[in-house]
Parts: sequence; C-alpha cells; structure tokens
Amino acid sequence: MNKAVIVDYESGNLRSVANMLTFLNVDYEITSDRNKILNANRIIFPGQGHFAQAMGNLNKKELIPVIKECCEKQIPFLGICIGLQILFEKSEEAPGTDGLGIIKGEVKRFTKGKIPQVGWTKLTTTQNNKYVPDDFFYFVNSYYVQPADESIISSTYNYHGTFCASIQKDNITAVQFHPEKSAEAGLKFFKSWLELV
Repeated sequence: MNKAVIVDYESGNLRSVANMLTFLNVDYEITSDRNKILNANRIIFPGQGHFAQAMGNLNKKELIPVIKECCEKQIPFLGICIGLQILFEKSEEAPGTDGLGIIKGEVKRFTKGKIPQVGWTKLTTTQNNKYVPDDFFYFVNSYYVQPADESIISSTYNYHGTFCASIQKDNITAVQFHPEKSAEAGLKFFKSWLELV
C-alpha cells in the first residue's frame, strides 16, 4: 500500500499510533504538510486531550480546511478519541468552540459513573460496522459522541447507559476507544482498516 499519514496537530498520542504502524510494517509519515496529507493513501487523525485545544491547534496549523477536503475526496480516514469528537459540531467540554462539523451531532459529558471512564470495555457492533472486532477495547474518556444520525454508529458500549463507541460513514471511520492501546483487539482493528487481512 502507499504511504499512510498521521496528522500532526500536536496531539498527545501520535507516537503510540506510530508504534502500531511500525509493528505492522506500514509505511507512514507524521506530518502537518497540506500536500502530503491530501495525497496520502490513508489518513489517521489521532488525539487526546481537550476539545478546544485540539481545534485551536488545527486552526493554528491551518489544517481545518485540509481535514474537510480529505473527507470530501473520500480518502480513507481514521479518527481516534478526540480525533472522533472534533469531527462533530460542538462539545460540552468547550462551549462556544466549533468542531469541524463533518459529522452532525454533538459531544456530551457523562452524568453517571466515575469520570473519566478508564479501562477495558466490551463493544457491541452494529450492521454498519466494517472494521471493529466484537471485543474488549481500552477507553479513557469523560465525554461521548451523540450523532444526529444513529445509522452511522458502528459499535456501542455500556457505561451506566449505552453510548456510541465508533462511527462509519463513507470514507470516515472514527472511534472513541484507543485501538493503539488495545492489545490484540486493537491489532485486529488496525489490520482490518489498513486492509492487511
């Protein structure tokens, strides 16, 4: 396969995603260069941290229109954790900060249970699922996504209620869990998304 790109917008978990790709012997580059991103074979958009900080970093690096163009061009696109959340229109974590608005809906804060949710959680996949194995994945999150169109949900999990764990829409795959920290299940997910199986 051609080179994959990990989008560098000063997110905290770039290296762990890179380590997974190295382990899988995938040719990749970590970059914020517009042309390299737009000409990539696959795009990985990782993230951890605060919604407003992530959007601020994207804006500072002039990557907001680049990400939107990638999705319009139908380049296979993977968002992880905050990389899922900022695809949405807004978040309760950062009132007044616009998300990318690529996916209609919002990000909401848990109201029950220990916050953040930390640990391994079993997923339940839906008919819309393409890549997520029906297995346990590692989560670290205080917020969850609520898509306006529930048909794009590809898996759910239970944490004092049922929530969206991942979405699949056209070229966009995005997950709330951390596949790069999810051992064998995460490996299966990456292999499937990268079409290595």
